[in-house]
Amino acid sequence: MAIPIVDETTVEELDLPGRKLRWVVTGENTGAKYCTMAVIRIAPGQKVRPAHSHPNGEEIIYILNGHGRVLVDGEVQAVKAGCAVLFPQGKIHMLHNLSEEEMKVACFFAPPAGLENYRFFDDVDFPDDAKSK
Repeated sequence: MAIPIVDETTVEELDLPGRKLRWVVTGENTGAKYCTMAVIRIAPGQKVRPAHSHPNGEEIIYILNGHGRVLVDGEVQAVKAGCAVLFPQGKIHMLHNLSEEEMKVACFFAPPAGLENYRFFDDVDFPDDAKSK
């Protein structure tokens, strides 16, 4: 059996609101049964939109480069390269790139997830941004 190695540049990149996303590890391309992994790229100043949750599982993100902030269940915290963040099952979350460079983030999901497993919240934003609308 061959070792399942995936070069992210060979995976289709989806252009989604606030980010570009590639599903790097899936059951289809690696045989993974218990997790999936994506890489997202967020341009300077952009937010991953809309706010969303994962009703059926957890997500862990790892910031590869850039810095910004996360919103998790109404709480805002700063993040930078080298930070890992747990988005607990069902908790609404967002990510905002505050750096001058593209933010690159590895996203790990268990059990396996895809966009069909997201629940979206168009009316949720970072608290200070929601007041300025």
